[in-house]
Amino acid sequence: MPAPVNRFKAALKAGDMQIGCWAGFAHAYPTEVLATAGFDWLVIDGEHAPNDLQTLSAQIAVLDGEHSEAVVRLPVGNEWLVKQVLDAGAQTLLIPLVETAEQARDLARAMLYPPEGIRGAGAALARASKFSAITDYVATANAQMCLLVQVETVRGMENLDAILEVEGVDGVFIGPADLAADMGHLGNSNAPVVKEAIKAGLGKIAASDKAAGILAVDDSVAQDYQSWGAQFLAVGIDVLMLAKTARATADLWRKRV
Repeated sequence: MPAPVNRFKAALKAGDMQIGCWAGFAHAYPTEVLATAGFDWLVIDGEHAPNDLQTLSAQIAVLDGEHSEAVVRLPVGNEWLVKQVLDAGAQTLLIPLVETAEQARDLARAMLYPPEGIRGAGAALARASKFSAITDYVATANAQMCLLVQVETVRGMENLDAILEVEGVDGVFIGPADLAADMGHLGNSNAPVVKEAIKAGLGKIAASDKAAGILAVDDSVAQDYQSWGAQFLAVGIDVLMLAKTARATADLWRKRV
């Protein structure tokens, strides 16, 4: 019995558009609710949301068998963090602040079992192998691993061509907010020079054999990103969705009474 097919990775390879959303509540229950919306992928955010291994694992579990594929964003690219979250059942990782091809290569090796990589092979007690129920997990898992690297600094953009050459990287995600900050436009990813950098970056990624990804919570900006080459596009953040709806409802009733 082989490792489960990574449908998100397969869709990227096929060139299919994948629409996603951020899951930031750090709890399985709202992530399970979010999965009913039918997004192709959900980012379980370990960088800016208060997640730990236990909450990440619980959210990966509730997405098992759902239409929405789990994409786990780690707080940092670290081989033992990669190992832990892959053993918890993740197949797709999003790693922030990748600036060089060397970093990307190290991450790609951390995703894979030997001889291609350095992932520890103790899958017998892991959720990933369904606790040894997937008898061929170790032999078949490498093909289903999907690595997405975030390029979100000037240095990263300067090294984008080299990063795109790294075997084992499936997609490159541009981080607009951090890129804008690094370019001297903190809080303004719509600054013309930032938009031009994003457009050029998405186009370059889309022209390669990697998939281009990005997040936008403004609909018109998201449409721009799609037209510039984004293939895996996140169009919302669950925390902001709740906050926006709650505030609008409260404001409406304040005006009524």
